[in-house]
Amino acid sequence: MSLDKAALESLRLDRGSDPQRYQDSRARRSRWWIIGAALAVVLAVLGWRMFNSAIPVQTAMVETAAGAADGAVLNASGYVVARRLATVSSKVTGRITEVTFEEGARVQQGQVLARLDPSTAQAEYNVADRTLDASRRNLREIEVRLADARRTNERNRTLVERKLVAQSALDSSEAEVAALQARLAAAQAEVGVAQSRVALSAQGIDDLSVRAPFAGVVISKDAQPGETVSPISAGGGFTRTGIATIVDMDSREIEVDVNEAYINRVKDGQKVAAVLDAYPDWTIPGHVISIVPTADRQKATVRVRIAFDALDDRILPDMGIKVRFLEDAGSGPVARPTMPEKAVVREGNVTSVWVVRDGKVERRAVELGTPKDGSVPVLKGLEGGESVVIDAPRRLRDGAAVELEAS
Repeated sequence: MSLDKAALESLRLDRGSDPQRYQDSRARRSRWWIIGAALAVVLAVLGWRMFNSAIPVQTAMVETAAGAADGAVLNASGYVVARRLATVSSKVTGRITEVTFEEGARVQQGQVLARLDPSTAQAEYNVADRTLDASRRNLREIEVRLADARRTNERNRTLVERKLVAQSALDSSEAEVAALQARLAAAQAEVGVAQSRVALSAQGIDDLSVRAPFAGVVISKDAQPGETVSPISAGGGFTRTGIATIVDMDSREIEVDVNEAYINRVKDGQKVAAVLDAYPDWTIPGHVISIVPTADRQKATVRVRIAFDALDDRILPDMGIKVRFLEDAGSGPVARPTMPEKAVVREGNVTSVWVVRDGKVERRAVELGTPKDGSVPVLKGLEGGESVVIDAPRRLRDGAAVELEAS
């Protein structure tokens, strides 16, 4: 079929013939682009505000009721302490020549931790040793002379009996023997003094080796080779008074301050369940060692000492710890925190909750017990006193800001 060229020509837009109509079309398209961009900006701002503004939520407190079915009669907080801790120093003042440990090292009782400069002590020992040698030589000379004097005295005694010599000769020989016996006793005493001086000098050399007083772990290295150490402070900041701090890790225990109004709930031997702040999912069994028989007047508290049933390398001195005193001193159940069942978020086999902390939420996996009367016990993942979201909105996410509303 042939094309009608005349008809096609009639459909052609003649821009030159109608410029005003063309300009109006361009203006309309520009306005639509501006309107679309403005709408996109508005939608972006609304979206940003929706995702970054505080989300209103209802919260509930994770509770652990004292005396409830969880077996706890009292909650307290305190710290892990080491009953046996020592800052090791030297017995004498001296310059450190060698340090044989680093922080965190395990040491045995009597192990050498550092050595001091022995030059002066060694010289004193040499003098004492030579004095002892001289005393022994003098003693040997007197022993020889005394033996000769005794033989001479026996001969004179025989001659006097035979009346071959005068009595004065015997008297002289007896006096000589007595004098030499006195000198022998003095020489023996001098040898004893010299031996004591040698032993003292040897002890002085041994004191230059600083040793661990008991087996433990070095938690602080306080001196370096070249520094001067002294058992007493010399002032000025140039003399160290300690070389290392050692902790006996077998002496770790818990110290908590209990309000004096509730101290009647605590007794010796009572079982406790402890949880370190660093390991909130790990419950450590223990028992009360003693109740310190004095109260703090300012804080109105009484100090309680608690022993771990079994020690672990994760338990470190000065760690914060929470303690639950159990009702049954024999074998009471471990206290379990509880929360409303409406706070539980289930996705497949995963059970979690939204925990509120500092105005923001974080999602945390939990293990739960059997629900009862709208509450559910928490086996793992939460501690008493934490705040959780109930009836959580679907748009919650980790780190989102929330507005708290009491449930």
